[in-house]
Amino acid sequence: MLTAQLHKVTVRHSSRTLFKDLLWDIHDDRVVGLIGPNGAGKSTLLRLLTGELSPDDGKVITHNSARIAYLPQEPDLNADAILLDEVSAAAVELHHTELALAQMEADLGNPLTYGDEKALARTLAEQEKLLARLERLGGLNFTSRLESTLLGLGFSRADFSLPISALSGGQKKLAGLAKLLITQPTLLLLDEPDNHLDLDGKSFLEQFIRSFKGGVVIISHDRYLLDLVVDEIVELEDGRLTEFTGTYSEYAYEKEIRLQRQQQMFQVQQKEIRRLEQAANRLLTWGRVYDNEDLVKRGKSILKRIDRIERIDKPVLERQAMQLDLGGWRGSNKVLELTSIVKAFDGEPVLQGLNLLVWHGERTAIVGPNGAGKSVLFRLLQGQETADTGELRVGPSVKFGHYTQEHESLDYNRTLVDTIRYAKALTEDAAVAFLGKFLFSYEQSRRLVRDLSGGERSRLQLALLMLSQANCLLLDEPTNNLDIRSAEVLENAIEEFEGTVLIISHDRYFLDRVANRVVELRDGAAVEHSEGFAAYLENVYGIKLSKG
Repeated sequence: MLTAQLHKVTVRHSSRTLFKDLLWDIHDDRVVGLIGPNGAGKSTLLRLLTGELSPDDGKVITHNSARIAYLPQEPDLNADAILLDEVSAAAVELHHTELALAQMEADLGNPLTYGDEKALARTLAEQEKLLARLERLGGLNFTSRLESTLLGLGFSRADFSLPISALSGGQKKLAGLAKLLITQPTLLLLDEPDNHLDLDGKSFLEQFIRSFKGGVVIISHDRYLLDLVVDEIVELEDGRLTEFTGTYSEYAYEKEIRLQRQQQMFQVQQKEIRRLEQAANRLLTWGRVYDNEDLVKRGKSILKRIDRIERIDKPVLERQAMQLDLGGWRGSNKVLELTSIVKAFDGEPVLQGLNLLVWHGERTAIVGPNGAGKSVLFRLLQGQETADTGELRVGPSVKFGHYTQEHESLDYNRTLVDTIRYAKALTEDAAVAFLGKFLFSYEQSRRLVRDLSGGERSRLQLALLMLSQANCLLLDEPTNNLDIRSAEVLENAIEEFEGTVLIISHDRYFLDRVANRVVELRDGAAVEHSEGFAAYLENVYGIKLSKG
């Protein structure tokens, strides 16, 4: 059933038109993957559907019975509340109904009510309506539904009493999702819900989406997730929406076919237009030379015919992409060696006797659940933490370059130009030109880092990584926030990099493409998986990675 509709919607940001006269029908019986480059307006579309934003022109129409719930990239959570209370508080209408029923019960015990036949009848009728609303909102089994929702998303009962501030980034995403679910929506709008989730969290998310009884629109750059859960892909590009039936892999194939077909049709049409133009010009010339009005009329008629032709747009076969070249250089053959590393926080061990040896040229995926110590390992390698016991040796000619998951390596109060010039001595014009390689306009280069989107900050970090002249890269969730095209550019750059790469990531397509070694952190130790990432997924998680 049709749940929501965009009718000739136009949105402008400053002097830029994000999209114009957009049409889109959203149904409650399918999962839609909404994709497109960073900055295309995907999140804006979701916020339009919730009513958080209003279009400059056009209408956003929602069905009367539609209940729309929206999970932004960063869920709105009270850090001081405990998990169970924070999720329960989302059922605002339910709690208001319960308060109204409590007041109704008090009124029924009032002599002014039960002693007045008409007042009693009105109160009983209102109570009946409130009870029907309570049942519709799921209030009769709310507590059990609340607990089962949290358990179904991978939380344990022990987690129920944890403060939100104690949860990992992935758990906060799942808590935000739980807040939506208890409102019993008919349409879920999910903006990169898989960011910060470990493989177990992604598995819970995928199972949930597949079993959800309603419509889902999901923005995600995880190609595996899109292959697994969506029924159709909607691409937002150049201010237009294009729909494709099927998974992401089917979309990628179908889009390529459509582009080739459009290119052929464009070329045929252009050839026909040139032929007609030549014919018209000949007739007009002959008409003037021989003073023949009939020839002139025929020439003008052909020109009018050309004007009436519905032009086929020239397809963009190669989209502009980042010009990322990580370079690198050989350096030490033995890059780093960790022996019997122990690291604890507040008496709780995170790494317990960890041993790891990394050689030049390896692309090592560091995997494991959230909290296993992956980021701690990276901080040890950079000297930001010190091991309690054990030995860490780094090759004498190793230079680290680090990509941080939360962009904490960036100074949010600097402009982009100043950020680049701080990293390398460049003129202002050279810094602006360099930023252009990472798809930043002149105007954007003058903005503060804090005003950038998540995808833009990711590209800025990659630009700094390119300037670092490192030969050992420590990449912590580098594809979070990157659009799919940029993730593919990063994959190619890593493949060509003359150096060593250690990667923390839960992006399964990305790791399958770039990693030639898998090290799992388990119970504080490093466990080697020598058969590659796809085999690791299948052996440990029972997941067979589609090559789409």
